[in-house]
Amino acid sequence: MTDRSAEREDMIAWHLEPRGIREPAVLDAMRAVPREAFLPARLRGEAYADHPLPIGDGQTISQPYVVALTAQAARIRPGDRVLEVGTGSGYAAAVLARLAGEVWSVERVPGLAAGAVDALAAAGVRNVHVVTGDGTLGLPDHAPFDAIVAAAAGPDVPLPWLDQLADGGCIVMPLEQGGGQHLVRVTRPGTGEPVIERLESVRFVPLVGEHGWHRDDRS
Repeated sequence: MTDRSAEREDMIAWHLEPRGIREPAVLDAMRAVPREAFLPARLRGEAYADHPLPIGDGQTISQPYVVALTAQAARIRPGDRVLEVGTGSGYAAAVLARLAGEVWSVERVPGLAAGAVDALAAAGVRNVHVVTGDGTLGLPDHAPFDAIVAAAAGPDVPLPWLDQLADGGCIVMPLEQGGGQHLVRVTRPGTGEPVIERLESVRFVPLVGEHGWHRDDRS
């Protein structure tokens, strides 16, 4: 695979920094991870266009800006344990892995999970663990998590995620309410109710599972 670092620099200059992605660690992670390594061969020429791309099974790889926005909003620090819901191709997990100590990623589609495992291994990412299952349940055996991020939109914040979030941690996810979707950050203080901040309008596939939508039916 050819070196496309110049395209990554253009992506940062044109699509990320002008839209408020300024956290140096996030920019370095976006600079380091080759998005083309997580795409089907026929789509690699579009790797650094700022839009989602299909990866099979009705799923998409998120646009670079949204991956960066989510990572920045999650306030991940070195050594943190992160839960990602919606592994997809593994690209966002690879970005998160540059920021965190350990990433646990849950994907409900077995074929996508297997492909992500292969792509992450080929890219040399060693601190991501991919699990096939219902991501709305979280991973209680590996909690607490310092941050939980999701690449699918649910009707509410899944209660298991709140239970598995460390004090002071945050959840970054899209919520679908009132006919639209917004990326939100849910912060859990040491005491008191979680605080929800609305960040930006987005468009994601549905979060399917016991604590999300059922069978992709959002009616």
